[in-house]
Amino acid sequence: MAKNRSEHPDLIADIGGTNARFARIDAQRRPYAEHLLACADFPNLSAATEAYLASVGGPRPTQAAVAVATPITGDWIQFTNSAWSFSTETTQRELGLDRLLILNDFTALALALPLLNSDERRAVGGGTAVAEAPIGLIGPGTGLGVSGLVWSGSRWIPLQTEGGHVTFSPLNEKEWAISRILQRQFGHVSPERLLAGPGLINLYTALAEVEGWPTEKLNPADISDRGLAGSCPHCVDVLNLFCGALGAAAGNLALTLGARGGVYIGGGIVPRLGEFFDHSTFRAHFEAKGRFSDYLATIPTWVITAANPALRGVAAALE
Repeated sequence: MAKNRSEHPDLIADIGGTNARFARIDAQRRPYAEHLLACADFPNLSAATEAYLASVGGPRPTQAAVAVATPITGDWIQFTNSAWSFSTETTQRELGLDRLLILNDFTALALALPLLNSDERRAVGGGTAVAEAPIGLIGPGTGLGVSGLVWSGSRWIPLQTEGGHVTFSPLNEKEWAISRILQRQFGHVSPERLLAGPGLINLYTALAEVEGWPTEKLNPADISDRGLAGSCPHCVDVLNLFCGALGAAAGNLALTLGARGGVYIGGGIVPRLGEFFDHSTFRAHFEAKGRFSDYLATIPTWVITAANPALRGVAAALE
């Protein structure tokens, strides 16, 4: 006999390269009892899940959906920017679940886009969304996530992509010089090498080599904080490079998908940049596509300001 889901609330989670966010779902399919755990504190998904369930108490779930920041190509899940890995089948058995759904984290975030309220996004630039046209999604965090939505005629279908790992396209001499330095370091230079937390450090050290100034030992938060405060001109330059390169990548995505329904900016970095991002070169670089600049000028871009929206998408995926 099937177990009553109201008596055994489903479990959902959003696992990034740094943090794991867990929640349960109530009878109205809304997340509650959200807890944030550091991935580094646990060896794998099973251990982190057990810690979360022990902390919230109550009946054990029979169903779970987990978004992961890595490609999904089979049973074995190996994170791109984390030491975590696991077998879906083994984890389901270890946790005693009837069903364990694993989906890409930006696929989950894409599913949440139609559920956002108007006050949970902030427009950057102009443009008007075309109803039922494709929607783009890109977001820098520990890595660079890329996804989108395509209308089927009756529902939105999310895309599972690894667009953060295409080849970076420099727009000017400074970006070309930085790209050559990163190519020497990594071989292939993807947008993620610049547009992520570690990417801020890559930009900082590469720019120092290009311009010939000494570096300090800074983490991504240091670079962001100093850049926003204006206390370090080099960090200001790094943030400007970051925002412009993200605009170019978002414009590429809009053209690739024909995303006349708009492009959303997710991830953990951009919402913290606030007005700096709004007044940066993001939108100018988004539209800087030669003969298709007028086409891109009509496409709206929004920064997602909702708290933990991916969990809503994970909950929707279970349905």
